[in-house]
Amino acid sequence: MTLIDVKTRCDWAGSDPLYQKYHDNEWGVPVYDDEKLFEFLLLETFQAGLSWITILRKRENFRLAFDQFDHHKIAGYDTQKEMELIQNQGIIRNKLKIKAAISNAQAFLKIQEEFKSFSSFYWAYVDGKPIQNRFEDIKEVPANTALSDKISKDMKNRGFKFVGSTVIYAHMQACGMVNDHLTTCFKHTTTKHN
Repeated sequence: MTLIDVKTRCDWAGSDPLYQKYHDNEWGVPVYDDEKLFEFLLLETFQAGLSWITILRKRENFRLAFDQFDHHKIAGYDTQKEMELIQNQGIIRNKLKIKAAISNAQAFLKIQEEFKSFSSFYWAYVDGKPIQNRFEDIKEVPANTALSDKISKDMKNRGFKFVGSTVIYAHMQACGMVNDHLTTCFKHTTTKHN
């Protein structure tokens, strides 16, 4: 006898077990840890123009290729390492995104120097507390907002690449800066800080 999963989730989680696990355990849970924030940022920049499930399926390959998402190490990658990554069939082999991952790690370090942590910089936009949205239908969920426009502009001015407003809003959702679980989703009211 098999158990049937009867949880009501956000529509996008579909029936893929990997997607459901990500939805149930990570997406929308407030993250204040710099290492995790950088991991999501790196993955979101590679996701630009692709589906998130594509990135999720390659996540462990990215983890291996990018030194466990260690931004200190990534910031020091040289041309040889770039070429290695471009040849790595386990990740998205986009030269511009690989270069962006390196420059973003460098910009991330600068923010840490200035604000003591990236988390302090990032969460200051919402006074440290998630925005609680109450969307009933997936069609209501925006791709970007005035706030993601503002954060995107600030980050671009600080040297980040592939951080358009849509990428930033997706990052805000993933890291729980906004709670965009639908009101019908079992996670809408159960999301706790990470």
